[in-house]
Amino acid sequence: MKHLTEYRDPHLVEQYATEIRHLATRPWNIMEVCGGQTHSLVKNGILQLLPPEVNMVHGPGCPVCVTPLHMIDKAIWLAEQPNMILCSFGDMLRVPGSRKSLLEAKAAGADVRILYSPLEAVKVAKDNPNKEVVFFAVGFETTAPANGMSVLHAHQLGVKNYSILTSHVLVPPAIEAVMNDPEARINAFLAAGHVCTIMGIDEYFPIAEQYKIPIVVTGFEPVDLLQGILMAVRQLEKGEHRVENQYSRVVRPGGNPAARNIIDRAFQVTDREWRGIGTIPMSGWELNDDLSGYDANRKFNVPQEKAPESTECIAGQVLKGIKKPFDCPQFGKKCTPSNPLGAPMVSSEGACAAYYYMRFEN
Repeated sequence: MKHLTEYRDPHLVEQYATEIRHLATRPWNIMEVCGGQTHSLVKNGILQLLPPEVNMVHGPGCPVCVTPLHMIDKAIWLAEQPNMILCSFGDMLRVPGSRKSLLEAKAAGADVRILYSPLEAVKVAKDNPNKEVVFFAVGFETTAPANGMSVLHAHQLGVKNYSILTSHVLVPPAIEAVMNDPEARINAFLAAGHVCTIMGIDEYFPIAEQYKIPIVVTGFEPVDLLQGILMAVRQLEKGEHRVENQYSRVVRPGGNPAARNIIDRAFQVTDREWRGIGTIPMSGWELNDDLSGYDANRKFNVPQEKAPESTECIAGQVLKGIKKPFDCPQFGKKCTPSNPLGAPMVSSEGACAAYYYMRFEN
């Protein structure tokens, strides 16, 4: 890659869009997995360039969006404990729990700190030996290496007052859950390029074969997405179901061996609840048993109270691609980024927020 502008070239964009319009002869539902892909599709007007036959479905591709209410409540409970420092990426602070958000807990006096790296949290713990420091570890496979490395680093340094509250979710099981949902009607997937940069593409071959669906790994720029959509439509029109790698400038078949080694050393697979979807078996990571002393959930015996979702929010149907954000009666009315009913509106990568900003602020 020489210049980013090469992947925003309007001539290439129009060329791919024209090819898609000429090629698509039947209705196809293509789900982009990642919220970053959703935002790029909306922000760059790509949805308007596609023919009526190609319907882009916005999947559960935002880890903030699928973090369940009770996990937010756990983070808030920890933040409000005496002698506790709760660290997090900034995108989690405004996500509403069942009663409040981390930002509201911070305003009420809790020591909640926004960091750019979990390794910073290890330093905070080292500098504050009389306090417990917890990092709220949320994300797909992309953020897992850094979160795992922070624990391994703390263990190596002998820093005992550091732990992570883990809410990692995995993409392949989510794709299978969508395909197994009787309401979903998905014909192909655009897999998230940043996830595959870490994990590679091998996990997608059995899914494509089992469900007879094309899976195309893409980047996030307009040219990336339109080329990926074109590759998916070509397969669909030919009746094929292969895994293709549009994002080959970044994604290698085996992923990043060093990052995967850290994941293997730090984490083990577990069942995970997804907000708006429910529990997906073996769809998340938690710390390995030999690192349980760094698992905040186990270390502090955090209460696990279930919290009901808003009855007015259709986030679950949006996250599964069954409905669009504007199908919600409260979209842009009672539910806005400043007053969200559900995580897809509050998160910067949520589908509802993407539609809101492009529809009301442009």
